[in-house]
Amino acid sequence: MDAFGGGDEEYIELRKVLAEVEDDPDNYEVWEKLVKAGESLEGGINRNSSSQAITSVRNVYDRFLAKFPLFFGYWKKYADLEFSIAGTEAAELIYERGVSSITNSVDLWTNYCSFKTETSHEPEIIRELFERAATCVGLDFLAHIFWDKYIEFEERMEQHDRIFAILNRISAIPMHQYARYFEKYRTMAQNRPLTAIVPPGVLTKLQIELENEGAGYKAGRSQVEVERDLRTRIDQYHLNAFQQTQAETTKRWTYESEIKRPYFHVTDLDEGQIVNWRKYLDFEEAEGDFTRIQFLYERCLITCALHDEFWMRYARWMIAQSNKQEEVRNIYQRASCIFVPIAVPAIRLQYAYFEEMQGRVDVAKAIHEAILFQLPSHVETIISWANTCRRHDGLDPAVAVYKAQLDNPACDTTAKAAVVAEWARLVYRTKGSAEEARQIYRKNQQHYLDSAAFWTSFLKFEIDQPASPDSEKEHHTHIKRVVDDVLQKTKLSVPVVQALVTTYMQYLLERGTKDAAKEYMDLDREINGPVSGQKVLKGRSSSEQQPVGQGLGLVNGQVRRAANS
Repeated sequence: MDAFGGGDEEYIELRKVLAEVEDDPDNYEVWEKLVKAGESLEGGINRNSSSQAITSVRNVYDRFLAKFPLFFGYWKKYADLEFSIAGTEAAELIYERGVSSITNSVDLWTNYCSFKTETSHEPEIIRELFERAATCVGLDFLAHIFWDKYIEFEERMEQHDRIFAILNRISAIPMHQYARYFEKYRTMAQNRPLTAIVPPGVLTKLQIELENEGAGYKAGRSQVEVERDLRTRIDQYHLNAFQQTQAETTKRWTYESEIKRPYFHVTDLDEGQIVNWRKYLDFEEAEGDFTRIQFLYERCLITCALHDEFWMRYARWMIAQSNKQEEVRNIYQRASCIFVPIAVPAIRLQYAYFEEMQGRVDVAKAIHEAILFQLPSHVETIISWANTCRRHDGLDPAVAVYKAQLDNPACDTTAKAAVVAEWARLVYRTKGSAEEARQIYRKNQQHYLDSAAFWTSFLKFEIDQPASPDSEKEHHTHIKRVVDDVLQKTKLSVPVVQALVTTYMQYLLERGTKDAAKEYMDLDREINGPVSGQKVLKGRSSSEQQPVGQGLGLVNGQVRRAANS
């Protein structure tokens, strides 16, 4: 059954918004509209709604959260919806999906634990959930709402030993409200046995110190007096630990206070926030605690999930640890398959290189293919794929990649021009045959008469060829032939032609023969003189269709000067 197949006006509206989503899948506002349209079916979804409406709204939430899994508030809304429709078990399934998608969300885990305490009568099962949550979010600087909920549950159960144990755990965590937990811990410690408030080894050490100072039982003091002194020393021991936590909290406070958005959103972070995360990660890495470093990366990648910079950094840090290949793979997969937009494919290429390093060459090739399925004109990926094939299979398979992309109708002309240039470059670099590379340019030039990138590459290729005094004339002939074709055959704009010819003119001055000056002056009049003298340039467009010398670094900055002349 089609989840959106109803014939009523509200279903027609729902399908209309769904079509908008499919046309613009990265538009968050349209997704929000879709969720609202689903929720409002039949006046609001509840257990008495039609099966069609219930299926529709579930489908909407599933689609939305597959696209934006880090929106913890929507997992909570979905769980509440399922609770109203199908009860406790259905809601728990949604919560489980949510905490699997956003494992370090303090808010979501706190909501889940709260839901569990309200709907379950089995303390051990509830406690088990709290412990799972503590593992995932207990170190968060703003985890106080979770720890408060955990303590509240144990207070309801009247489990004072457990409360004291939780407070003891929290007292060592640098976090926003560390001081109030310590005060509560310190108060509770006053009424508990000595053996319960300090580790056995520490208690023995303090007892020995007391005896050695003549203040213990051997000095004839009563048990009450000795215990009072021991409690004073134990309290000081706790204060020392508190001061250590205080110092660790203070070190992190500078970075934490600069975090203005600790949650995920599709809107861009400002540069100040990004810089702060970089500095915070630098700090935590310098501290050297693996658990805290990993936890901070995971926190960072909630806020910065769309920034491949931090995924790259996380993977590089993880790969530097011992035997963490699966963790590195998980980082790359999450970034590539879920969070970083396909329009930013660099992280996917890095993932391909990682898999290649692991000996999974077929996987590396498949990653390239997947990128090009979405971005058929992404030249860097085409080149990377060809080079992967060259490294493992030789020249012919690499060339086959280039030829396949040239035959691909989805690949645009600009990209194909760059592909031809890379194909020629690969052949020349691998086989050392300038003539074979030259023929690749020659045989394809008629397809790219309006491509600045193609002709820039071709000219640079010829100029860069080595030439001895004996071969200088032939070298000049090849270069001049390219320039003649630029002037007589291409459809390049005036600024592009000027840039290319200026490069040639520079070549004439630096490497030309005694007749070079005349050719230089003739060309200078043609491209830089008054319009009345520019015979070859007449009829060409004066606007540039693409950047001149795109990524090809022509001679001595001449491209820039010619384009501005």
